[in-house]
Amino acid sequence: MVQEESPITEKSSVEEHEQVTDQETEAPKDVTSDPKPEQEEILIDEPDESILSLEAQYFNQVEEVDGKLFITNADNILALVNKTFSLPSDYVPANLVRPDVPFAFGDLLLEKSYLREDAAQALEEMFQAASHEGLELYAVSGYRSYERQEAIFHAEVERVGEEQAAMSVAFPGMSEHQTGLAIDISSPNVNYILTEQFGETPEGLWLAEHAHEFGFILRYPKGKESITGYKYEPWHFRYVGKEIAKILYENNWTLEEYFEVVKPI
Repeated sequence: MVQEESPITEKSSVEEHEQVTDQETEAPKDVTSDPKPEQEEILIDEPDESILSLEAQYFNQVEEVDGKLFITNADNILALVNKTFSLPSDYVPANLVRPDVPFAFGDLLLEKSYLREDAAQALEEMFQAASHEGLELYAVSGYRSYERQEAIFHAEVERVGEEQAAMSVAFPGMSEHQTGLAIDISSPNVNYILTEQFGETPEGLWLAEHAHEFGFILRYPKGKESITGYKYEPWHFRYVGKEIAKILYENNWTLEEYFEVVKPI
């Protein structure tokens, strides 16, 4: 069962050389946005009419400040967080808990060992199912605060430069990890690290095929880099709930592509 614990109130110290993923103030106005990242036009096949509608509450509600879009309904399970839509710097999910799954760093109570409760419960179920198949999954990184992301991003910029860093590390406020709905996963087959080779392991292949059954999507798939804005990350999974995860999986859509076709009701 999920371990009930208080939300994180203190940010963790920056671990040297930590592997990371992912992947902003006058006359503000609230609007309902049909999310569309500022990248190349997305062309997809005509979808089934039955999946073209979605309740308006699941679309990003945004506040535009100095030309930047900030998500105001950040607790939305389908919040589209990317290089166009940012989370407020002070946003912290209210129901962070530590899932009862093995972590690559053991039992240390680090900030990144927490997830939103709904995602944590689904993660436990997914890890149990994988275990029954003889697979070993290990959680590497879950929730990440704005401050933590800021430190990680600046460290990566110093290492490789901003342009290169932006393809693998999200700008502060633009990381899905801040939602508490994203989790990085690895296995002993790749020495518990986050690498593209994970996608070729039995664990990585199983996750790519079955994660949607538990409400997770492979957020940054191969061949969709120009749409998501991030390189292929076979370790990064985002919880969206079983219904939407199934739709995205069956149509080979990213979250960006889904919001290109779905309309609010």
